[in-house]
Amino acid sequence: MKASLAPLLTTGLLLTGGIAQADALEARLYKNPSCGCCTAYARQMEARGFDVEVIDTQDIGSVKQAAGIPYGEGACHTIELEGYVIEGHVPFAAIDRLLDERPDIDGIGLAGMPTGTPGMPGPKQAPYEVKQFTDREASPWMTI
Repeated sequence: MKASLAPLLTTGLLLTGGIAQADALEARLYKNPSCGCCTAYARQMEARGFDVEVIDTQDIGSVKQAAGIPYGEGACHTIELEGYVIEGHVPFAAIDRLLDERPDIDGIGLAGMPTGTPGMPGPKQAPYEVKQFTDREASPWMTI
């Protein structure tokens, strides 16, 4: 996690095909105050057992820059979770994999606002190409 982003406190984790733990993992979701789809994503995270702090900011670009999001890979919200950055409406299968494997990367993301992803209405239009980020460079992570 980049030094300018606040660290997360966690106490326990057990993954069994999804998030299930005695103590909820803490996440910080940074978003524009008027973004309803970001709020919907936060509610879906909470429904999966995460403790989500929603932080409204008009300067989301600075958050993304501090988090090391590669140019062109941005979306509408940025999440801090377990020392990783999660950019956008990333499907929970990718987050489960990230937390299970704990790779040496900065984070993962799904650029834009694809329909059918958590928080976004509508049917899935195409496979979701989730990328991993390391040192402001993106590369494929998984296709869902």
